[in-house]
Parts: sequence; structure tokens; C-alpha cells
Amino acid sequence: MPPLTSPRMVAWLLQALPTLFLAILFLQSGMDKVIDFRGNQGYLTQHFGKSPLRGMVTPMLLTLTVFELTAGALCAVGLVELLVLGVPRIAFWGITVAALAFLALFFGQRIAKDYEGAAVLPGYFLIALVGLWTTGRFH
Repeated sequence: MPPLTSPRMVAWLLQALPTLFLAILFLQSGMDKVIDFRGNQGYLTQHFGKSPLRGMVTPMLLTLTVFELTAGALCAVGLVELLVLGVPRIAFWGITVAALAFLALFFGQRIAKDYEGAAVLPGYFLIALVGLWTTGRFH
């Protein structure tokens, strides 16, 4: 972490804050899916009941859970690396996995014709894009 008065501090915050945001988001969401797998499975089975994906709920849920836990863990470790070493290498890969998870979620919401749910995701995706841009650009 650079000194608070350093001109590099703004760039560092643009790396750290999206990384922290995504670590919190995906660790919580992934852990919720692990802890309440059956509840999530039941909800998603109903959610995708009239879509072409109706028979793929369990594999999609498992895949999404792995993506979310991976993104969250990489972002958490990446934040520590950023704090200790000032290097955003792992954060970059965590944010990349997070962006892919958002795309998977967006695809699912659109296929399920949940347009309100899909409309929320671009804001999250933009946070990931800012994180990608800053971790890829400022290291």
C-alpha cells in the first residue's frame, strides 16, 4: 500500500476497492450456495422451469458456485497481495473470474426472461471492468 500522500494512492484504491467489493460479493454468494444448496436448487429449478435450461439447473448451479467461490477467494488473496506487496497480479485473475461469473449470470437471467434481474447485473459488471482496467494497467 502506498503512503496516503503518494500520487499512486488513487491508482491503488482503484485496484483495491473493486477487488474488495468482489471478494465480499462472491465469497458471500458462493458460501450461501454451499450452505443452502437445496434451497438455491429449488429456487432455480422454478426460475428456469419454462426456459431451455430447465434440465440443466444442478450442473449450472454447481458451475456457478465454483466460479463464485474461485472469484471470491482469488479476490481476497489478491487484496492481501495488493496490501502487502502492492502487486495486483492475483487480483487481476480474481476479477477476471468475477467478470465471467457475471456474464454467466446475465446469460441465465436473459434466457429465463428475468429482465429485471438481468438489468441489475451491468452495474456489477462495470465494477469488474473498472477493476480489470486498473489491475491490468497500473502494475
